Amino acid sequence: MKPAVRRGSASGFTPGWNAILREGDGDIMDFDIVVQAPDTPLQWSDAKESVWVLLDGAATVQFAGEACTLQRTSLFDAAPSTLHLPPHLPLGVQPGGAGAEWAVLRGATAQAFTPRVFHPAEVATERRGAGLAQDACVRTVRCVFDAATRPESQFVVGEVVCDAGRWSSYPPHAHPQPEIYHYRFSEPQGYGHAELDDEVYKVVGRDTLCIPPGKTHAQVAAAGYGMWYLWVVRHLPEARYGGFSYRPEHTWLLDPRRQGWQPADRRRGTEDA
Repeated sequence: MKPAVRRGSASGFTPGWNAILREGDGDIMDFDIVVQAPDTPLQWSDAKESVWVLLDGAATVQFAGEACTLQRTSLFDAAPSTLHLPPHLPLGVQPGGAGAEWAVLRGATAQAFTPRVFHPAEVATERRGAGLAQDACVRTVRCVFDAATRPESQFVVGEVVCDAGRWSSYPPHAHPQPEIYHYRFSEPQGYGHAELDDEVYKVVGRDTLCIPPGKTHAQVAAAGYGMWYLWVVRHLPEARYGGFSYRPEHTWLLDPRRQGWQPADRRRGTEDA
């Protein structure tokens, strides 16, 4: 049985393709981190659907007779630029002067569709968790695309920026479709903890968590450390992703009138749980 957490490199990924998951080897998708050093252009084509999420740096991309320059200076403070490409479409990527780093997702499909760039301004972004559980699960959620905005895809792609010391994907929830999380932290020594049902894993920067169908999941960032993660759900042919269900014993936390236990000198009339 493969481990739930695929460990990354503490010192960073090496230039070129860094394979993390492989669809034909029992994983739910191909997942790579591609690091382009300056002046290392890439010419690429593949038989699978692919999603390219820019993590850092800048690059000029060319496909289908179009060209545009994308850049990103922060995972935490800037939404991503993302390419969504059909099978067999040639792609050229010319990195900028500081190079570029990409998260690349791929999956086998017979679906043909029009390629698209999702620019940062097109990424739906919202703050969640405010006013619940004493603000213990405040985070920023970015959805690049889902089944409604990109029905031709077999993926749902987004990011979460979890405030330091806060929970995310909370209360624990589950869905029938498999999912992955890929983590980064605001400091090299940052870390957090991820739950899969009753198992708990310590996660650090560049780790990837594989979430099987139906497993409840949630995570928390260690105090002082911001936690960013890429999340990708893969639709099932017979059940496309359309939402999730919470672990029922914790759903009371969704009621803003019930903030949970507090020390006596802080309660001030707030209802305890």
